[in-house]
Amino acid sequence: MVDPSSKPDRPPLGPVSLTLRLGAIALVVAVAAGALAYVHGSLDPGRLTPKALVDVLETNNGVHPGYRRNHAKGVCVIGYFESSGEARAYSTAQVFNEARTPVVGRFALPSGNPYAPDSSVPIRSLALRFLQANGQQWRTGMNSMPVFPVGTPEAFYQLQQAGSPDPATGKPDPSKVPAFFASHPEATPFLQWVKGAKPSASYASESYNGINAFYLVDGSGKRQAVRWGVVPETRDGPDAGSAPQGADYLEQDLVRRLAQGPLRWRLQITLAAPGDPTDDASKAWPAQRPVINAGTLVLQSTQAQNSGECRDINYDPLILPSGIQASDDPLLAARSAAYASSYLRRTSEVSQLPGAQEPRP
Repeated sequence: MVDPSSKPDRPPLGPVSLTLRLGAIALVVAVAAGALAYVHGSLDPGRLTPKALVDVLETNNGVHPGYRRNHAKGVCVIGYFESSGEARAYSTAQVFNEARTPVVGRFALPSGNPYAPDSSVPIRSLALRFLQANGQQWRTGMNSMPVFPVGTPEAFYQLQQAGSPDPATGKPDPSKVPAFFASHPEATPFLQWVKGAKPSASYASESYNGINAFYLVDGSGKRQAVRWGVVPETRDGPDAGSAPQGADYLEQDLVRRLAQGPLRWRLQITLAAPGDPTDDASKAWPAQRPVINAGTLVLQSTQAQNSGECRDINYDPLILPSGIQASDDPLLAARSAAYASSYLRRTSEVSQLPGAQEPRP
């Protein structure tokens, strides 16, 4: 892992250090898609099931009753979305056509350990639920990395298996993760990003990428393939991004910043061109693709994750309003299935959460 006290001009990681770092990241690499498995996979013994995927996450991270099996450590945020109107030409979704839409979100770390130090991984995540006036919802999960390491649920499961503890030693076999990446060249863009990534000092300074493709649908039924993400309106200076010492600085920093006023991100939607892959989250689209500013995400306050509004929300990426449709990316159906499996486990354990209140109706 990156040393939180390291300086920006530190020398590049050597082969041994890089291997160790990749091995550690493999244990928490469930970032953009979280737990993955095929929808209805339990009907076919030969296919990957939601249970198998959630089980391997528990094997790698331990079981922490009441917490999400991935992205377990986080904080609830409350705010709203202000539409700019620029997405109206592409989608009938009310979120793009109304002036303001309430939002309940959650910042988190990509790990199944709710007690992991904030500096343990260089990735941060942001999940959002937009509640439209017509009752429809849009839920999305985004991460601070640009691409997913692999493009299929099976490959993700194999990566998790490569990072699982050996029953004989209680520790992962250090040769398995490098061997996995050597046999999966599609992971090269992700690995290139990892080499230069380091834990940031603030959720507020990060951009978050949706990674998976979706379709915006206009009033005539025309579909436009897109990917979305949010970009902070105010960025920290170049010397303010390194993670400080300490286990829980991200939530403390967020509370401090919000006490000074709301935080804002621009919702940027990238428009695909014909031929851009919509079924593979490990592949980036060309940088010159058109980008529209769909509006501004405004976050106003935080809530403790064990009792806040975000606790009982399953940020299923296939909960979409009219005007937004899923693409053919297999990770989307996989995420939906395994999120449901994890949700059922953790909501049956809510009473074991520290500081938890009764489940909401």
